[in-house]
Amino acid sequence: MLAFTAGRLLTPTDSVEHPLLLVEQGRVVDISARSGRQVPAAVSTCDFGPGVIAPGYVDLHIHGSAGYDVMDDTAAALPAIEQLLARHGVTSYFPTTVTAPMDRTLRALERLADAIEKRERTNGDGKIRALPLGIHLEGPFISHARRGVHPPENLLAPTVALFERFWQAARGRIRMMTIAPELEAATEVIAEAARRGVCVSLGHSDADFAAAERGIAAGARHATHTFNAMRPLDHRSPGILGAVLTDRRVSADIIADGVHLDPAIVKLFADAKGLEQTVLITDATSATGMPDGRYRLGSFEVDVHDGKCTVDGKLAGSVLTMDRAVRNLARFAEWDLPRAVAAASQNPARVARIANKGVLAVGADADFVVLNSEGEVLRTFVGGVECSR
Repeated sequence: MLAFTAGRLLTPTDSVEHPLLLVEQGRVVDISARSGRQVPAAVSTCDFGPGVIAPGYVDLHIHGSAGYDVMDDTAAALPAIEQLLARHGVTSYFPTTVTAPMDRTLRALERLADAIEKRERTNGDGKIRALPLGIHLEGPFISHARRGVHPPENLLAPTVALFERFWQAARGRIRMMTIAPELEAATEVIAEAARRGVCVSLGHSDADFAAAERGIAAGARHATHTFNAMRPLDHRSPGILGAVLTDRRVSADIIADGVHLDPAIVKLFADAKGLEQTVLITDATSATGMPDGRYRLGSFEVDVHDGKCTVDGKLAGSVLTMDRAVRNLARFAEWDLPRAVAAASQNPARVARIANKGVLAVGADADFVVLNSEGEVLRTFVGGVECSR
């Protein structure tokens, strides 16, 4: 058994002052105030002083970092990405594909499934890092009009047969899928993916309001990087954004880097979706944590300069880290730290139906971060063990 104490603990919906967190075999076994319980005999205590213990962050949309892309065919890629993620408080993540030639996508799905299954069986090299929990398939079932930088020659019309090919390559490890609901046969694919437990997310879409609502009725329950790669909101033709912002069946995520969205729009979004349906993602690329230069995103390259990733002037992912996203949300939306933390932990875990992640409660996985009062990450733990730095 391990014992941890700090100035405060966030569950994140509740707060415990001067907590005592007990962990055994990678799970939380008790949370109490230090004044109400003694540390069990022969159990060593790790005291984080005035620090804040909070649930580990969950990133549902990340393409890479540390110079590597999740679709890279190299054994060094995921370990490097996972180590950087952990340094910034992420304990679980969904490696996210980008539209690419079919054979490249299928090979990437197979490799990612291998990596997920290997981490389930063993910790591999023994180093504690962020855990891949499932795959996010972004593209190829997206709109040509709102494709962003996804290669147009590789976009495909959605069919259940094509989805089945991706599903088989990933051996059922696809946990999230971004799709444009206005495409022909999209509702059939949405319904089938939802039936298999996939979190279907509306995005890269030029849908009008009716088409978006049809997608939601078919089983979509989330929206991808809201406002970006979507038909703009119009007061007489609200489109997909009108549906995403007003339909309570739908949660939604944003890239809160101050580049993809103006801070005023972040506040508008947070006010519209509320405390439980606001989700932070990074959409980070291989350039994250690296100096300015040229980096790979899937099968193409992006230019990075002054915190922006672009291809021919179009935004192409980000260099955002989740800890920075939390601090930005708190500042832009005028939220306190617990609410901002929930948008990076409890909310994404709930959206993706990930059990025992994103919260600190008895029985949950002991994945947590230690923050200072400003929300900066001091230390990160997975299963009660500190991540390698």
